[in-house]
Amino acid sequence: MASRPQGRSAAARRCIQLRRDEAEAARRYPAASVGDAFQRYIRTPEWSARPLSVRSKIWWPSWYRIREWWSDVAPDTITFEQMSKWRTALERKHCRDVTHKTIRVWRSFWKIMRAMKVAHTADPTLGIRNSAPAPRWQRWSEGEAVRLVKVAWRNGYHGLACIIAVAWDTQFSPVDVRTLCERHRAFDDGRLIFERQADGRTKTGRAAIGTVSKRTGRLVESYLAQCGAERLPDARLFRTRTGLVYQDARLSRDFAALRGLAFPGDSRLLMDMTRSGTVEEIASGADAIGLSAKMANSIGRSNGLHKAYAPVEIEEYGTRTRRGCRVVARSAPGTKRGKKYQLSSREKYQLSGKSALSL
Repeated sequence: MASRPQGRSAAARRCIQLRRDEAEAARRYPAASVGDAFQRYIRTPEWSARPLSVRSKIWWPSWYRIREWWSDVAPDTITFEQMSKWRTALERKHCRDVTHKTIRVWRSFWKIMRAMKVAHTADPTLGIRNSAPAPRWQRWSEGEAVRLVKVAWRNGYHGLACIIAVAWDTQFSPVDVRTLCERHRAFDDGRLIFERQADGRTKTGRAAIGTVSKRTGRLVESYLAQCGAERLPDARLFRTRTGLVYQDARLSRDFAALRGLAFPGDSRLLMDMTRSGTVEEIASGADAIGLSAKMANSIGRSNGLHKAYAPVEIEEYGTRTRRGCRVVARSAPGTKRGKKYQLSSREKYQLSGKSALSL
């Protein structure tokens, strides 16, 4: 009996997405209700212009939670008290992260309903505190990334080894790395680069160029050479051990298995590579404009992104490492901005990676 293929092809995922849109369009909602407005919205080019990952991972799950309560309700009849109870029920049933995303989608959709003339009053959720969950702070070091790549290669995860190395060097997100195709591969003065100028980043749509080190370049070229076959422009570069294209779920499972081999008991994720690279760049003196251009996002002007990718205590820690002195964090109360003093012996040992217990 033939084994069941792992993951889904891009065509299969597009069919699933099409069936989801068609299934929603086949429902019957009262005229001028929230559900009726959503049906009208998903038929427009504005809905199709949203990145597929945003629609699949954020909007559709959020809509199912919205539909459960409000699909057959006229928007102008919804009160603040009802929305407050709904938010409490969401957080009790799911978690803060799911609740935060759902309320964000509701607020975006309310603006759309106002534009459609379906809603005429103010958004009833504006009086609700939509507290975001604490951002992830986990990060990898360069030595740990190298160890992951070596363990992956030795255990037959050759495609995954390349994904980890490219993610570390380019600061691309996991979905941006696993969807790299032959047309994205280019060379600049003999150095391998990945151009996503035409396609842009999967989430933001902004053009990006990923540069890699010579060591990563040799790793990728060695992997592609052993594949043997000539690749078409749309052919994915990195594949599983069975030769299938990496999908989101399969990449997560393989990375978890690899992490268990290299670092038993660890819970960090592949996505933490992006944050790790940002911390390294800040420690090297990179400014916000350079970071924004490198990451192809708005970290230069977004406090939320800066908090997620470059926590203040880590930024301060890297500054101390460079200058050999302690810089007081800007957010520390009762301190003067720019005040600094020499590192103590304990801090020097901590920065060198040795234990303070040896003092």
